[in-house]
Amino acid sequence: MKNGNVSENNQKEVSPISARDWEKLAKEILNKEVFDYIARGSGEEATMKANQEAFNQWKIVPRILRDVSKRDTSISLFGYKMKSPILLAPVGVQIIAHPDGELATARAAAKMRIPLITSSASTFSMEEIAQEMGDSPRWFQLFLSNQDRITKSMVKRAEASGYTAIVVTVDMPVLGFRECDITHGYSPIDEGKGIGNYLSDPAFCKLLEKSPQEDMMAAIKKQGELLENPTLKWEDVRKLRKYTKLPILLKGIVHPDDAKLAIQYKADGIIVSNHGGRQLDHAIASLDALEQVCQVVQGKIPVLFDSGIRRGTDIIKAIALGATAVLIGRPYIYGLVAAGEEGVIKVMKQILKELDISMALAGLSSMAEINKSILVRGS
Repeated sequence: MKNGNVSENNQKEVSPISARDWEKLAKEILNKEVFDYIARGSGEEATMKANQEAFNQWKIVPRILRDVSKRDTSISLFGYKMKSPILLAPVGVQIIAHPDGELATARAAAKMRIPLITSSASTFSMEEIAQEMGDSPRWFQLFLSNQDRITKSMVKRAEASGYTAIVVTVDMPVLGFRECDITHGYSPIDEGKGIGNYLSDPAFCKLLEKSPQEDMMAAIKKQGELLENPTLKWEDVRKLRKYTKLPILLKGIVHPDDAKLAIQYKADGIIVSNHGGRQLDHAIASLDALEQVCQVVQGKIPVLFDSGIRRGTDIIKAIALGATAVLIGRPYIYGLVAAGEEGVIKVMKQILKELDISMALAGLSSMAEINKSILVRGS
């Protein structure tokens, strides 16, 4: 029988290779409503499909007879040298994928020294997740609340827990129209599976008439109210700067004019993203937005890329079009479903291996050599 989580019988040796294979395995393991929550997009999923199709429009033109015996995938970002241009994207409610949820992902990220972006809507608190990571790099993803005291409290906790950047999700003033979730009547947020950071937050608990132990449903309802913030505006980014000296990145920018505003309002970085197709349907593919955003930014701040990365060759294309680094989301969650911590490690090792091999075959020895000259548009 399928289960929302992974049973002991599922903790076995698995050998899928591609992200698509891991997805198929996750689909076999999970209940349909849980799998659809993770894997599906908004509306008729035109945005999610566009993300994949955009990668197919670009072809790599390899160079030959270049010494590629030594390949270097490392980059520097905010003064930190990363072994690869990859971060684990913020994904909430990971307990629906595996009983250890974000704790398993944190352990995997720490072992591989891949930066993890912890979601505000994680099942476990940011402190518990940080404890699993030791000195491994980590960022904190923040939903800007209309309650300033909660925003400030979350940021200060992140600083105290060793998070080194704040990622503000700016493309979710309201939750996207996710037909599958509506059809299933399923929301892990409404079930309280992504409330770890809120239950442990003193500013949040002060908003409640009763403690979460006395009235958990009221706490869950209050969290839901705070995750959506249709009043969010650019001035809130300026206000956030007063609370922290950590780098602030805005995740969810696809319009070049918004990239200009991000620089104007002193953002330290941009993450080009359409939320993996989970928010606005029939929106521009993230990859199609990347080049224009980079042209506006002109290297003033790092531009990262999110939405649709499934292979090592996808990473090369995103870097060639201007990204400094990329975020990977659903693929590592499929690994988490199948084999917990080890599944996350296997997925990421496979993507990194393909990146390394593809660089060699394309005649590339380092990230610095990857630029648009190696790409052409094709059908």
